Amino acid sequence: MNTTSEQVEHGWGKVADVFRKNFEGDGEVGAACSVYVDGRPVVNLRDGLADRDAGRPWRDDTIVQVASTTKGAAAICAHMLVQRGELDLDAPVTRYWPEFGAAGKEEIPVRWLLSHQVGLPIVDGPLTFEQACAWEPVIRALEAQKPLWQPGTEHVYHSVTYGFLVGEVVRRITGKSLGTFFADEVAAPLGLSAWIGLPEEHEDRVSRLHYAAPFSVEELLAGMINVTGLDADTVTAWVNAVWGADSVQARAGELGGALDNTTSYFTTRAWRAAEFPAANMIADAHSIARMYAATVSDVDGVRLLTPTTVERMTEIQTDKTPMHGLPPGLDIPADRSFNMSLGFWRACPPMPMTGPGSFGHPGSGGSIGFADPDARVGFGYVTNLWNFRPDDPRAADLSKAVRSCLD
Repeated sequence: MNTTSEQVEHGWGKVADVFRKNFEGDGEVGAACSVYVDGRPVVNLRDGLADRDAGRPWRDDTIVQVASTTKGAAAICAHMLVQRGELDLDAPVTRYWPEFGAAGKEEIPVRWLLSHQVGLPIVDGPLTFEQACAWEPVIRALEAQKPLWQPGTEHVYHSVTYGFLVGEVVRRITGKSLGTFFADEVAAPLGLSAWIGLPEEHEDRVSRLHYAAPFSVEELLAGMINVTGLDADTVTAWVNAVWGADSVQARAGELGGALDNTTSYFTTRAWRAAEFPAANMIADAHSIARMYAATVSDVDGVRLLTPTTVERMTEIQTDKTPMHGLPPGLDIPADRSFNMSLGFWRACPPMPMTGPGSFGHPGSGGSIGFADPDARVGFGYVTNLWNFRPDDPRAADLSKAVRSCLD
């Protein structure tokens, strides 16, 4: 059965060529890619299988988990409130969420939540999966949690807590959960197939996840050297310090014991139904591209963010503080590691996107969404073949093809 679907405007064939190459050379199972320019779609591609074992084809209405690509959607929601004058990034979090001020957190400004500098990548717990899905127990744990470092002096990726921290501020201001705010203020006006907290009626559209072959530590290091351009000694010391077995980064994904990868919690209806605004958006590529396009252009009369908002929210923050957990004397430049603004990655060698002004967010496994305000591009790529190699070429090659079509 031919499952391919293509909408490719004249001059955009290179993107389709790379998309096909991903299936032929890189083992793609099922995927989709979408590109908007000046508020209109110029590329929409999908192919492959939504479930390889069942032989279920990837259809136009197929949706898939996009992991931390979710964080970009959460950040867009927060900056919509900033734009409306309802959220001040330099105000203390306690202005909106008074209980957050426990354990020495009284003066922490909102911007440190969005830039991963707040010192709360982990919670001590213990928390159960059911408690995490219920939201409030995680909020109580974060209120009581003491920061791991003096907030604002270091940064490290808040892989799960980011969504609860930003999401609770949005909830306190609007009275809506972040998933509901996203549905009402972003997805509905733009007609997106994207949810943070998936309604049960869409369950049969969800693609099954498949996994690329495992790789060795040596391959991991080689991949990071390749994408960062750093020397082998620096990369080895960095990986050992930040991603070791008992490192903060390793513990950050556990959420106080609630999230245990050996249980495959992320394949359950309970996970998809709950709101984890750092990690569990379910979407298609067209919706991600359309969302990002609406941050840099009008999309059918809808524009989410003004140019001034975009300029302010994309100022790089992680070049101002060192990465937490690095040994003394080891310097990892932000643009070679974690080039983070206020909720978005900025373009850098490990994640070039389509140009220096680009901003967006990748997801574990391979998905990514981003915008380029200079080229007025919105881009979305989703896949059900999760590949955790740092030098996974699929999205990077598609981005390069977009850039070449713009030149």
